[in-house]
Amino acid sequence: MTPTLSPQVLGRAENAHRALLESLLAGSGLGYPQWVALKIAAGAGPADRGDLAARIAGALKTGAPAARAALDDLAAAGLLDDGGLTAAGRDLHDRLTAAVTEATARAYSAVTAADLATAGRVLDAVTARIDAELA
Repeated sequence: MTPTLSPQVLGRAENAHRALLESLLAGSGLGYPQWVALKIAAGAGPADRGDLAARIAGALKTGAPAARAALDDLAAAGLLDDGGLTAAGRDLHDRLTAAVTEATARAYSAVTAADLATAGRVLDAVTARIDAELA
């Protein structure tokens, strides 16, 4: 029987994704908050730290202090400076992104493109409703 989307089904999928991601981050010096900060900084280019912190806080559903701490961790590791990602930060981002892309492609390979598109639309709609509840 095909399960209906529920918090439990979604939670199992999220936990599996998170475990996969954390296995790929192992040895990189990054935890999940730092990974999210790295991804956002990579997409932002040179940006104000306050703006980056706000975007990270929104993505992580956390407060600004935790988001700023993740940025501080990246800066302390030499991955981020006032101009955005350093060369080391860009290199780490690119290597980890390639590994994540490869691993998720394997995981999603048994699902049709149409089912992935439907799942994407459903999850976007659910996320938008939850974000509205939290606002």
